[in-house]
Amino acid sequence: MSARIFQRPKNAMQSGKAQVDQWILDFVPAEAKTPDPLMGWAGSGDMQQQVQLRFPTREAALAYAERHGIAATVHASPPRRLKLQAYADNFR
Repeated sequence: MSARIFQRPKNAMQSGKAQVDQWILDFVPAEAKTPDPLMGWAGSGDMQQQVQLRFPTREAALAYAERHGIAATVHASPPRRLKLQAYADNFR
């Protein structure tokens, strides 16, 4: 059973940064999704795909993974860059 640990990115549709500081442990799918013959929905028998665990720090997520024997890889989030510009820059 393997998982990935990552930090939730900021939502592009909003300027707020709520829940951006949380780290998420997300399990890697064990089997591929297949379409349902009747409805056509995609699904699989892997229930770990539906589980997302949230942690306040990266170290807490890694400690949980080690304690439960989960092979986890950490995906670092890219640094945030601010594009500072003034309203007067539109008329240059």
